[in-house]
Amino acid sequence: MHSTLTEHARCLYGDEYRSKPGCDRDHREHYFVEELTFADADVILAMLRELCPNVADGYLPVWIRNLAYRLVLLQLPDEPSLMREAAASLYMHGPDWDDIAADLRRQADALENR
Repeated sequence: MHSTLTEHARCLYGDEYRSKPGCDRDHREHYFVEELTFADADVILAMLRELCPNVADGYLPVWIRNLAYRLVLLQLPDEPSLMREAAASLYMHGPDWDDIAADLRRQADALENR
């Protein structure tokens, strides 16, 4: 079993910054998505920041990255910096999500101006 969500993601998708670890497990994406779905926000953020430290890098599929940010924001809904981080990722992989990204930025601004 993988000891962390980051390790599981690295085995499944690879890592731009480290070698893919040797692993004899049967990697099926739905097992990873299940683990991601029930992970704490801190665990998800650790994975995102280790595997994708810059907005335009990393081997995580775009849909996994979008889902990860969505799950983090559901757990931490009043964090303007995380909203902006998620928006930056959406803008990078848009334009399909530009409206959502703009809305996240507006929400972040509103939270800071309360």
